[in-house]
Amino acid sequence: MPAKLIRTGTGTPIVFLHGLVGLNEHWEPVVDGVRDIAACTQLELPLLELRGDRCSIQGVTDLTTEFLEQHQDTPAILVGNSFGGHVALRIALERPDLVRGLVLAGSSGLIEKTFVRGAPVRPSREWLEEKIAELFFDRSKMSRTDVDRAYAALSQRGGARAMVRLSRTARRNHLGDRIGEISQPTLIIWGKDDVVTPPSAAKLFMDLLPDARIEWLESCGHAPMIEQPAGFAAGLRSFLLERFDAGASGS
Repeated sequence: MPAKLIRTGTGTPIVFLHGLVGLNEHWEPVVDGVRDIAACTQLELPLLELRGDRCSIQGVTDLTTEFLEQHQDTPAILVGNSFGGHVALRIALERPDLVRGLVLAGSSGLIEKTFVRGAPVRPSREWLEEKIAELFFDRSKMSRTDVDRAYAALSQRGGARAMVRLSRTARRNHLGDRIGEISQPTLIIWGKDDVVTPPSAAKLFMDLLPDARIEWLESCGHAPMIEQPAGFAAGLRSFLLERFDAGASGS
């Protein structure tokens, strides 16, 4: 189950981590906005193909840590959406030597209203389409191709089980008691209309993280890199320039 990698740009190293049904391509508009000042790596793991111990929040954390150890020469800024944000937080806690900074967008780890709860054993395409649509403020931003792909994966017994297991292990892994241990600079980019990880989750991250700032995106749901990529890229770019001297010689 090899990971899919896309590398582009030069400068401050950044690794982008997707959510449970995310893809590398979901990050591309954001990457386009910062690759002139950042060495961007998009890491796509086959989450719904994971089995056994790997199919858990700890297992995915371990897989991502192994990637950073093998492929990143210097500590990186981890940018994570949803489940990917949760993984980034865990790596910052377990292996702070690998993490230079964090960017969290709709991250789980504190408050999450998962669409897996109450899901039928074999979800219909209509049910899945409605649940994915709930991730967006503007439902026109939802890709039919993404719905088809998710439906194909979840129609397989193993894929559906993996989704449920990954979601359950993440929900049980509440990080509230440990978030304050993270010292790296953190940017929180949050959709004001996120119904999965609501604005109260972003505010709680702000309260608990010692060095954090927040960028709110209006009329935006749970996947801001898809729904508001320009705003996401602008916030990330400012963070890189102000906190990491991105673009300067030797960054």
